[in-house]
Amino acid sequence: MRAPARAWQRMLSGRRLDLLDPSPLDIEIEDIAQGLSRVARWNGQTDGDCAFTVAQHSVLVEELAGRIRPNIDQRWRLAALLHDAAEYVIGDLISPFKAAVGADYKGFEHRLATAIQVRFGLPRDLPETLRGLIKRADRAAAYLEATQLAGFDASEGQRYFGKPRGSGAQAILKVRLQPWAPEEAKTRFTKRFHSLTKGA
Repeated sequence: MRAPARAWQRMLSGRRLDLLDPSPLDIEIEDIAQGLSRVARWNGQTDGDCAFTVAQHSVLVEELAGRIRPNIDQRWRLAALLHDAAEYVIGDLISPFKAAVGADYKGFEHRLATAIQVRFGLPRDLPETLRGLIKRADRAAAYLEATQLAGFDASEGQRYFGKPRGSGAQAILKVRLQPWAPEEAKTRFTKRFHSLTKGA
């Protein structure tokens, strides 16, 4: 009789994460930082000596959310930092490929993202206004990454991602990106996480 297919992944922390039914108890920030610091944005198609990682993108999005809404609560800044945390397991699929893969991928991503939010004291369902803020910061980050690192000219960047406008736009457009090496990305992501959860 054939053994059932393995549906869990062993993490460096020693945790075994069930990929089909992820438990918050099996999620550790060190595993997330490890994974995200080794996942390339833009399928690695960026300028620089190393890839622009999802860990660096996550730090950038949290920073931009703060530039858009300076008085945002630390808890919601944490949600911004963790907005792509599920990619430590599933990787970073570019948007056109996500659309092609369809609902199964989205369901898997949602279950894992929810488990991560619960693990770190965030609500299962984030407030709509917060989701809007994170999406705005994420698109602003994509614009910066696209036009500074991924070979898009300004008009392409504006067409596909929208040029940042409104509150914080001027400060956002002054941000200059330089890819961090994986170990630096891991360290900075982890440091920012601990800063945002201090005393929580």
